[in-house]
Amino acid sequence: MKLYVGNLPWSIDDGKLKEMFSEYGEVTEAVIIKDKFSGRSKGFGFVTFTDDEAAKKAMQEMNSKEIEGRQIKVNEAQAREER
Repeated sequence: MKLYVGNLPWSIDDGKLKEMFSEYGEVTEAVIIKDKFSGRSKGFGFVTFTDDEAAKKAMQEMNSKEIEGRQIKVNEAQAREER
């Protein structure tokens, strides 16, 4: 299961994102989305779990949690819409 994580502080990188969610279960991928021109974080990312139950637990416990003064949003990732 893949989770969307939004409103992240700019200081969070892929490794820190993975570390934050690994306590809930095995994370296969944790990616911060970056601006393709500046390389800066866009303030959101995705975390993929091997186990759906672990992902659901992480979603419940991490949603609205305050990280470095920002209240993060965590929900199930949706398929990207075609432009």
